[in-house]
Amino acid sequence: MKSSLTYGQLKQAAEKFGTPLYVYHAEKIVSQYQNLVSHFDMTQTRFFYACKALTNIHILQVVKNAGCPIDCSSINEVKLALHVGFEPKNILYTSNSVSFDEICEAVALGINVNIDSLSNLEKFGAKFGNTYAVGVRIRPNIMAGGNLKISTGHDKSKFGIPLTQFNELKTIQEKFQLNINTLHIHTGSEIKEVSVFLQSADVFESILGEFPTVQVLDFGGGFKVPYTPNEKGTDIALLGSEVNKVMKKMSEKFGRPLIAWFEPGKYLVSEAGYFISQVNVLKEQGEITFAGINTGLNHLIRPMFYDAYHHIDNISHPDQPTKNYAVVGNICETDTFAWDRPIPTISEGDYLVFYNAGAYGYEMSSNYNARYKPAQVLLEKEEAKLISRADDFADLLRLQTPLNS
Repeated sequence: MKSSLTYGQLKQAAEKFGTPLYVYHAEKIVSQYQNLVSHFDMTQTRFFYACKALTNIHILQVVKNAGCPIDCSSINEVKLALHVGFEPKNILYTSNSVSFDEICEAVALGINVNIDSLSNLEKFGAKFGNTYAVGVRIRPNIMAGGNLKISTGHDKSKFGIPLTQFNELKTIQEKFQLNINTLHIHTGSEIKEVSVFLQSADVFESILGEFPTVQVLDFGGGFKVPYTPNEKGTDIALLGSEVNKVMKKMSEKFGRPLIAWFEPGKYLVSEAGYFISQVNVLKEQGEITFAGINTGLNHLIRPMFYDAYHHIDNISHPDQPTKNYAVVGNICETDTFAWDRPIPTISEGDYLVFYNAGAYGYEMSSNYNARYKPAQVLLEKEEAKLISRADDFADLLRLQTPLNS
């Protein structure tokens, strides 16, 4: 876990734009992408930013300008990508549990499409035959990821077509002469072990001979980023070296050029994001000191939903002696961000920053308790600009019909 912004920059943003506040560092996003590119053979590899992590159009523009294509999990994410200016060929749409109408809309937009159910694949074949290349998402029955909630490749996961239904998949392919150009596997998030990706490669190798039209082996995403100060993330250099060798070997074995695709989301934006709050109250309760802040699970739900750790600093007084606190929110729930956490001594009014807040922070926020969503700020070339304002009361009423209407 490394900070690319200083306490001073974060405090200045808080004072200028108010809190709670999300701050993103554009140059960090670009450097994360460049780190990936530097360790893989880019003649046989493509990365697509998994934009479900953070969809603000200004962030998407940073990604696009860096030269990175984009991965979308809904048709509206696709429309956001097109709005920003991504070319259809640089947009990947990987569906799950969606209507066939949404898949048809994706096809009409000319983008890359992955399908993850036999039902939709059969409908696709009946409508399009072999006129539109399509990818299929395979469930490999591999347990991986930081915890069960973010593990997507195991035998009880909703995602993908299980290998146990391989014969049914082949029957549909042959029935409609489908042009299956991509095999896709995504086993989960926060995957530290390079061996997990190599397991996916083994699955690909075992079935690739049955798919002569496949050109792309899609390994999904899930690269781990460090959350605690001494934690290690995925060894990208090792992963790149191993994938480069595997792809070369399989291309030679099957007599056709194959390309690896990956969809990193958290890896690109997590460490580039910071969430700043302000301390409303301090409550001494026996051995526990509660620091109650002006935000809650409505703005950053990961600690409650995933039991995720986010490092917390006091950017108002970073040099004070540390004291242990329970950092809690202002929502009418038990929204505890940290328990018994050592933090530089806190006073009411101090700013606290949560690190690794760029992925699945604002994106999973809500108006629970009729609280306003926070503003978002992008710091690029030393300049901080507002990229989405905070809600106001009018926003709470905007979608509701008037009384007595």
